[in-house]
Amino acid sequence: MKTDNNVSAILLLLAFASFVSGVTIRVGETLLPKMSQEFGVSVGEAAIIITAFTFAYGLFQLMHGPLGDRFGKVRMISVMLGASAVGCLCCAAAGSLHWLALFRFLTGMTAGAIIPLSFAFLGDNVALADRQAILARFVSGTLLGQAVGPLIGGLFSDFIGWRATFLALAAAFLLMALVLGKNAWSRVEPQRQALSGVKDLAARYIYLLRKPRVRLIVLVVGIEGFLFFGAFSFIGAYLKFEFDLSYTLVGLVIAANAVGGVTYSLLVRRLIKGLGLRGLVTGGGIVLLLCYLGLSFSSKWWLCVPFVMFSGFGFYMLHNTLQTQATEMAPEARGSAVSLFAFSMFLSQALGVWVAGLTVGRIGYSPLFLCAGLGLLALAIWFGRRVESRAAA
Repeated sequence: MKTDNNVSAILLLLAFASFVSGVTIRVGETLLPKMSQEFGVSVGEAAIIITAFTFAYGLFQLMHGPLGDRFGKVRMISVMLGASAVGCLCCAAAGSLHWLALFRFLTGMTAGAIIPLSFAFLGDNVALADRQAILARFVSGTLLGQAVGPLIGGLFSDFIGWRATFLALAAAFLLMALVLGKNAWSRVEPQRQALSGVKDLAARYIYLLRKPRVRLIVLVVGIEGFLFFGAFSFIGAYLKFEFDLSYTLVGLVIAANAVGGVTYSLLVRRLIKGLGLRGLVTGGGIVLLLCYLGLSFSSKWWLCVPFVMFSGFGFYMLHNTLQTQATEMAPEARGSAVSLFAFSMFLSQALGVWVAGLTVGRIGYSPLFLCAGLGLLALAIWFGRRVESRAAA
């Protein structure tokens, strides 16, 4: 299977679309303290803009794959890009926190299709020998978007206003929808037989959940998402209120997390060779605990920077192992299995942010970070042993 020029052009456009989606995923973290001040609510209450987005992003993962198979992946992405543009435009016009949360929910519902369907299109059109290198570029592009997201939110909040953040995202989504749509509707994509209804969809996921390996991976990524993002989403508010940083500087510090993730992607082969799977997973838990401890006891804001950066490194030591396991936990239904994996991760992330939002006002930031770090270390040690036992078997 060769990659023709038209497919290469579409892949480049999908990379840009994934970048914009990555920005949208992470832009809310910098905006939390701003939303708290703008609408006169606590930071925990303001976190609903993150919870709503990630809940919708995860919930609708189970539908995007079948829709892409039925109507064409690039076509569905172009439609969802346009819908995301409308969602961001509505966010910019929101007159209350509740309306903003609703529009963030709608944006998460549509933006959630972009990255998974891009991967699926790539798998349909790129030869296996070339696929790993191109997938790595996509992951790097998404991580770059997640690095830029907090920075954009901070810059716009400081110099233009938080509403301009969503206006810029709306413009980016609309531009990509128009450009990609021009290519999408002029080509014929291979389509598969769609599931006939909700009954078939439910039966497929019930079948997957009967597999012990699937249950293990889905459970672990759910706990991981709950613990890590439940705490990480409040780092922006912690930096703002503890050290009185500008929103731009808050965004820069949070962006360091993605730098750590990219650094991991460059070293992953050496890490696996040197540590093995169990060492990689357990090492990730240790790094995460040290990072959250460091954040808890930092007396200067600049001391937080390396801890935020290495939290990205430690997270991907654990999460990338889970991703790899997810692609092989049910080879006979790989697409649905990966959708279930993403579903668990993003819904648990939304739940983690919601629970942390309820408790951070009572216990404070340091205990929140400490609990997350200890929980992630315990999870990494337990899962590391399970990975080793499976490898031995």
